[in-house]
Amino acid sequence: MTIGTGKLRINYSSRECTANAQEDSKPERYFPRIWPLYRKRFLLMASIVLDVTTAEDPRDVVHRAVQALVEGRLVVFPTETVYVVAASAFDERAVERLSQICREPGSGPLTLAVKSTDEAFDYVPRIPRVGLRLARRCWPGPVTLQLDDAQNDSLIQRLPTRVKEAVAPAGVIRLRVPAHQLIASALRLLAGPLVIAGAHRPGEPDSVTAQEAMQRIGKEVDVVIDAGRCKLAQPSTIAYVDHQGFELPRIGAISETNLKRLASWIAVVVCTGNTCRSPMAEALLRKRISAKVGCTLDELEERGIMVMSAGVAATPGVRPSPEAVAAMKQRGLDLSMHESQPLTDRLVRFADIILTMTHGHRDAIVASFPDAAARTHIISKNRGDVSDPIGGPPDLYHRCADQIDGYLDAWMDDLGFEDEK
Repeated sequence: MTIGTGKLRINYSSRECTANAQEDSKPERYFPRIWPLYRKRFLLMASIVLDVTTAEDPRDVVHRAVQALVEGRLVVFPTETVYVVAASAFDERAVERLSQICREPGSGPLTLAVKSTDEAFDYVPRIPRVGLRLARRCWPGPVTLQLDDAQNDSLIQRLPTRVKEAVAPAGVIRLRVPAHQLIASALRLLAGPLVIAGAHRPGEPDSVTAQEAMQRIGKEVDVVIDAGRCKLAQPSTIAYVDHQGFELPRIGAISETNLKRLASWIAVVVCTGNTCRSPMAEALLRKRISAKVGCTLDELEERGIMVMSAGVAATPGVRPSPEAVAAMKQRGLDLSMHESQPLTDRLVRFADIILTMTHGHRDAIVASFPDAAARTHIISKNRGDVSDPIGGPPDLYHRCADQIDGYLDAWMDDLGFEDEK
């Protein structure tokens, strides 16, 4: 085996290492920077254990793992879910070894771990709409997307033949963007994706600690990274997504109920303080959408449709203005339980469409969240701003509500919720 960081490289076999350790019980005297990375028990096993908790710099662990992967070795990584075995997707022999150790017959394709949603498009250039939502809302994170790969322009076509057979059998591929810092850092340093599988043999439970991984497959892999117990300690949820929706071959860290919410169409209406204009717009939009899809307001979420509101300068938990509540009550809508919320990164990332009251609101959002520019629009479709009625008489609120409702009417054929279930 090879031990080394930086320019220092020491090559010796496991037997030699064991003999040297027996002769000198303090090898840290000679290798003060390197030795803390390795657990003492590795001397009795075939693989090297890199302990992140004792490393001077976790980047040393990442660099060692990347070197091993490039050399065609198998590396056990922690993720936010469970420990996984990883191989370079460009190395047929390594992927074949991984498959022989971990792949359960009939369990579907091995998973391709990529560094970002953008890289996922290289392998599935046309991801269904629901898949795009789940990717935007769940990645990096504990969701694996299973997608059809009948696309000639996919980079899957450029992988070695046996790797392609392992990750895309029968035209189906599984993609994941792990959230754990160590494997994410390794992916950023590698030229391509990793093929991953749970760090256990077929029929065995998942490994949520490095010790469990060592017990189950320690002699079959080359490097094990020990970063303690996995945060979620259960496997990722696998969602098979097509143009009709999704189903779950495996329910793991994300429940079916939560995944359905994550797959919903979401609109966010934005003003400044989220106490009058945007709450009224939220209520009016919900009413219009429910009428169009033929359901009650309470049934919208069951149809996979969610409407929210927020403010670019909102204080959390403020009740709506009495005049806004009265204006909505006249239209048969209850705004009394609304509480203001600020526009957060999470809301922006989750939104399929963001409708703003003014040009200034849109400019502020795009300045803070450039990736949301294509999903952020002025509610008037550039016909003008919706002025803030705050402090005005009740009649001003009614006129403001009429203006918003008229603008929303023009959006009803362009929102893209019609096919939601």
